[in-house]
Amino acid sequence: MIETLISSKTRIKLLLKFFLNSSTKSYLRGLESEFGESSNSIRLELNRLEKAGMLSSSSEGNKKIFQANKKHPLFYEVHNIVLKHIGFDKIIENVVERLGDVDKVFVSGAFAKGLDSTIIDLVFIGQVNKIYLIELIDKVEKLISRKVRYVIFDKEEEHLIESRMHPLLLWSNEKVEKI
Repeated sequence: MIETLISSKTRIKLLLKFFLNSSTKSYLRGLESEFGESSNSIRLELNRLEKAGMLSSSSEGNKKIFQANKKHPLFYEVHNIVLKHIGFDKIIENVVERLGDVDKVFVSGAFAKGLDSTIIDLVFIGQVNKIYLIELIDKVEKLISRKVRYVIFDKEEEHLIESRMHPLLLWSNEKVEKI
């Protein structure tokens, strides 16, 4: 979907990297090894996004560190486009809201790090109807053309995931700001 709007595959990777998880920071050489692309093509796209104000940068030693600019007027729109590209909007719409007593849903794994993947790792906190969850995930996987893996924790076990999985909050029934 997004490939029809943005022709640069490197730019798409950078948007996914920085706008899926807005706290993600990275530098040129790290992105080069992560993406498996030349530093020149990545540098050009980083400079374009920084010049447009979509990315901000800071220096740490001899490294120029990039991060999404949350103050940019289009930040949330780009963030929502990235979520829709991955299919998170369908997961929320078709899975979470009908599952029972769900407190939170986190994404972990590659997507929590801002990387694209064919597998979405989800962590559910609360009491979930597992049979219904399996049925819904089957439907969602067809809609988004990605596999969904999941794990369910009770509310009391939530502290276990944060230290081990470094998850990104995707949905919460609390009055907190979503990603």
